[in-house]
Amino acid sequence: MTTPDVSVVIVNYNAGLELASALQSIAEDLAGREWEAVVVDNASSDDSSGAVDGFGPRARLVRNEQNVGFARGVNQGLTATSAPLVLILNPDCRLVAGAFGALLYELEASTSHAIVGPRILNPDGSVQGSARGDPDMLTGLFGRTTLVRRLLPNLAASRRNVVVDAAGNGSASLTVDWLSGACMLARRDVLLQVQGFDERYFLYWEDADLCRRVRARGYQVRYVPSATAVHRVGHSSRGGRAAAVRAFHESAYLYYAIHVAPNAPPKRVLARLLLALRCRVKLRARSGIS
Repeated sequence: MTTPDVSVVIVNYNAGLELASALQSIAEDLAGREWEAVVVDNASSDDSSGAVDGFGPRARLVRNEQNVGFARGVNQGLTATSAPLVLILNPDCRLVAGAFGALLYELEASTSHAIVGPRILNPDGSVQGSARGDPDMLTGLFGRTTLVRRLLPNLAASRRNVVVDAAGNGSASLTVDWLSGACMLARRDVLLQVQGFDERYFLYWEDADLCRRVRARGYQVRYVPSATAVHRVGHSSRGGRAAAVRAFHESAYLYYAIHVAPNAPPKRVLARLLLALRCRVKLRARSGIS
């Protein structure tokens, strides 16, 4: 096979039929281009990884004997591929026609553009809020899924935490702090400069950490509303929701300790306590305990 122009990395864990849909969207949107895809399967218990066979020889499978997490899985995919551009895609995310071309155009617009990401929609067509500001102590109140942000979307804190493009597909691209790792196109050389994803993050927040480290090198992270992807949030974690909730809060603390309060032990202690409390509340709500 000709040397690919882009490598697609998908970390799969019990994605069911969603993985086949993701691979099909890649095959359709990258038609006419040279591409390869590596699906890193984190010990799925369903037969979702079997979908890879239908997209050979461009797509191939790397199978782990245990769930090593998203960050480590992506890094495995990077090691197993070679193209100068890397498209990271969740197995429950699919490209809408023209998405890759719009992302590529933005990435090639300047050598300072290192990571670009599309406007991500929920399956019902609503905007997911995939472009965000750097997390801080207020993110717990004004983050993407919080009640406060939904009730008060025009507050400065709400708009800083979640970037809302004004006009959908016609909106101009813009520089942001952080893009969702559900779908992002990146320059391989920049990913190698920062040594890929930080594998201390098992799940969640690794994309915020990556974007922050890339920006620290002087590069830009760009949001491209003219590109669209559809993401069925949480499909892969549906069988282990309690574990996913715990991972979310552990990773949130790790990010806070590394980037927000690295030299402030009292703040880290407070953050640990607040996150532990929030985690407990979320777990009780999911279990239906009153």
